[in-house]
Amino acid sequence: MNTIYGYWRCSTDAQDQERQIRSLTDAGCEVIVGDFITGTSNYGDRKELSKLLENIQEGSLLILDELSRLGRTMVTMLVEVNKLLDRGVKIRTLDGRLDTTTMNKEIINLIVGVMGYSAEMELNNIRRRTAEGRAVAVSRGVKMGRKKTYDNYQVEEIKSMRASQRGYGSIAKSLGMSKSTIARLCRAEGI
Repeated sequence: MNTIYGYWRCSTDAQDQERQIRSLTDAGCEVIVGDFITGTSNYGDRKELSKLLENIQEGSLLILDELSRLGRTMVTMLVEVNKLLDRGVKIRTLDGRLDTTTMNKEIINLIVGVMGYSAEMELNNIRRRTAEGRAVAVSRGVKMGRKKTYDNYQVEEIKSMRASQRGYGSIAKSLGMSKSTIARLCRAEGI
């Protein structure tokens, strides 16, 4: 008998995969795997999806919450869907937009192309809104980026140690910091 697989993907740990898992379980999936990774990431970085795509057998059914779980670009979606179809794997999305068991190849490519284009546009809109939000925050004086991992006291300690000819590694060890952080801090502070 052919296996029914389910795949979920969440972009961040903060997102809840339970909704997708519950939907896949309700759809009859026998094997459910997923990744916490962005939709724009390389396929090689999606460990569970990579394993699933390697092992899925001809005649199996892959169920996704929506096609964008496979990727966020039209090209990615078309390539992956066609790879699966060429291997004899059927695909169905729970949003009802794709069911390769009932569609011919031309219709599938059309639908996947439109859905891929839509996902790509959504991703571009997210990036645009994020950039706009970041620009507004910066204009209000919000400091962006990673917070400093050191304080003014540590900077003074590093200056003193560098003045006595201690190397980055030695300083890093005594302060419990990484050598690269010490080197970067020294360059930034002109030490």
